[in-house]
Amino acid sequence: MGRLLYMNLMSLDGYISDRGGRFDWAMPDEEVHAAVNDLARPVGTYLYGRRLHEVMRVWDDPGFAAGEPGVVRDFSEIWRAADKIVYSTTLTGVDTARSTLERRFEPEAVRRLKARTTADLAIGGPGLAAPGFSAGLVDEVHLFVAPVAVGGGTPALPDARMDLDLTAERRIGRFVYLSYTVRQASRE
Repeated sequence: MGRLLYMNLMSLDGYISDRGGRFDWAMPDEEVHAAVNDLARPVGTYLYGRRLHEVMRVWDDPGFAAGEPGVVRDFSEIWRAADKIVYSTTLTGVDTARSTLERRFEPEAVRRLKARTTADLAIGGPGLAAPGFSAGLVDEVHLFVAPVAVGGGTPALPDARMDLDLTAERRIGRFVYLSYTVRQASRE
């Protein structure tokens, strides 16, 4: 059975982008990028909303990472090797390889997907993750906290109840990495 992971780079005050939608302050250095790659390597399927899919689709072009450091090229290969499910009511299709479009997030469909795979799944974006947390589907939370406060924007954590147990913390480059498991009791 696969695990469902929620991963984000976030500001110290808890945002994944600032009020202007910018996230350049969260650009990982090579050490952080390598840690993200290690988390992403076992992911066989990404679950995205429309906005995150639009941000991530640049990785579909193998030439995008050409000439970049090895960790960037590595992530590009990891991302392209995984399946993507994009949830959107406005898109008419998705143009990235290994991607399918679903109109609605169906917790039972994700539960079945988790049960039939040995690869991990990653759910992206707090809006899409909220019903995943509410349905008790998310198993782990991985956060990379940047040393910047942006004062507002898109919250990193979903609007959902989460009871977590800290499993790891360490400094990686200029970021602090925090890893949590989601307590079973919060899934009832």
